[in-house]
Amino acid sequence: MIYYNPKSWISLIFSIHKSDTLRILWLPMLYVLLLTLTLAYIEINYLKEYTTYFEKILNIYQLIGFVISLLLVFRTNTAYDRWWEGRKQWGALMNASRSAVNMLSSFGLSEEDRLFLGRHLKNFPIALMYHLRNQDAFLYLKLTEEEKQTLKTKEHQPFYLSNLLIRKISSLRKSGAIDDFQYLEINRTLQILMDVCGACERIKKTPIPFSYSLFFKKFIFLYILTMPFAFVPSMGYYACFVSIFVFYVLVSIEVLAEEIEDPFGEDDNDLPTDSISEGIGKSVDEYLS
Repeated sequence: MIYYNPKSWISLIFSIHKSDTLRILWLPMLYVLLLTLTLAYIEINYLKEYTTYFEKILNIYQLIGFVISLLLVFRTNTAYDRWWEGRKQWGALMNASRSAVNMLSSFGLSEEDRLFLGRHLKNFPIALMYHLRNQDAFLYLKLTEEEKQTLKTKEHQPFYLSNLLIRKISSLRKSGAIDDFQYLEINRTLQILMDVCGACERIKKTPIPFSYSLFFKKFIFLYILTMPFAFVPSMGYYACFVSIFVFYVLVSIEVLAEEIEDPFGEDDNDLPTDSISEGIGKSVDEYLS
């Protein structure tokens, strides 16, 4: 995730970051420019008798522009809702981890039990982060040899770690290290870990419906492709630059929406899951110390 100063207008306007859509779309914009120049040339030199009809198309484009604005609002809101929902879930994960640490610090557990629970509270967000990225977190987790051998056989690493925590709490209850009230409180808090995992998986595995995404892309392409026919009679070849500008605006919104609708990756605008995991680790380390 990129951290920036939103009040620094000048630096934001004139800087071109690697995530800037201008760097991403410059080649498609060049193709669109060549294509629209070709269409403008054909219209100016071979379709002069249809100029009056093309001028009437301009009114239709004003109506279509209103429809596209509604689609863009829906597209950006839907993508941002997914991004913000993911951020709330990871915030809940941090709060639950800290609450668990606070409760465990008051239970008077043995050093061995404290280290076990603290180690896996640190492991869980790391495992969840790589699980959502479709990557293996094995090398980044602090595990015993027995746990490593067992983890190799598991497909869902966050569930395995959550299960270790729940089973440990249950064994502490049976041994009398914690009472029933303490067990219920810590168990309720630890259940939030898998609730967060399930919510994040729902966001990741339920993308925008394919038919909607396909329609929006085709709609933008046809809108830009036919735009010279409406603007060439009044603007000549300069209409091609209008098409390029509109293409940049519309497609940039689509590109940004595609990037943030899956917020758990490693793109510049994705959630800072690495720093959140580090924050949870620091809270646990304070508990262990």
